[in-house]
Amino acid sequence: MASFEIKNKMYINDNARIDGKVVIITGCSSGIGKAAAQELAKRGGKIYFANRDEEKTMTAINEIKESTKNEQLYFLKLDLSSLDSVRNFCKKFRKHEKKLHILINNAGVLSPLRRTSDGFEMNFGVNHLGHFLLTNLLLDSLKAGAPSRIIIVSSALHEYANINRDDINCERDFPGTFKAYENSKLCNILFMRELSKRLEGTGVVCNALSPFLTDTDATRYLNSIQRFFFDILKKSFFYNSPEIGCQPIVMLAVEPSLSDVTGKYYVQFKVKEPILRKQNYESWLWEKSEEMTKVFGK
Repeated sequence: MASFEIKNKMYINDNARIDGKVVIITGCSSGIGKAAAQELAKRGGKIYFANRDEEKTMTAINEIKESTKNEQLYFLKLDLSSLDSVRNFCKKFRKHEKKLHILINNAGVLSPLRRTSDGFEMNFGVNHLGHFLLTNLLLDSLKAGAPSRIIIVSSALHEYANINRDDINCERDFPGTFKAYENSKLCNILFMRELSKRLEGTGVVCNALSPFLTDTDATRYLNSIQRFFFDILKKSFFYNSPEIGCQPIVMLAVEPSLSDVTGKYYVQFKVKEPILRKQNYESWLWEKSEEMTKVFGK
């Protein structure tokens, strides 16, 4: 039986502390990532802010330090659109820490056709491949910190995905900005499902979630017209604030009664079956991602 309550869309369990626990959050200089960092800092976490922009991140860190009085907040540069940056981040992190207790794969983009520095379609490259490599390179640290947790921020839009296995990197055809994003969010869930199986018995759990209708800055690559219509959409559907949208992340990161829950997909605070539409591509996607990131030197 869960020992927490949900009140006004907020996770309530003041006894769920993470003092001494090491946390990495990607994409946490603003939006739900920053809001989650604020909540975890209040609970005593030692948090590494994995972001591209140092100036913006340090502003966020200083704000959170002031409000929480937690001085254990650190910036480590990470650009998920560069596999070299991911590798460098992991090397630097391991110089500072032997153990990792909570990894939150939060960063994401909603991008028109663009390429990462490694030639991957941007939505697929950042939202999936960058996090795939990051997570695999940190598995030894997570196992050393067990019991530990991996949380992957996906989206309810995965339900509309249509992955083309013959052209997953959009070399021949780009399906459009939103379809590419939806496909990448399905990749998040497929990755979570496969990873949770591979981690059975290690003390590391892995779950995914949709923050549902939450205001984020994932639209930064859209043009001004697209952003204008997206802002109208957000106002029309009464999007949650980042402070509310981050609450399921916090719950999955700290709630003691969920310590052995793994392989689940949450919408807000409830487990829901993801809509795969017969796209049960977990093993295929894992092998393809290994090949594309050369995570094991292949």
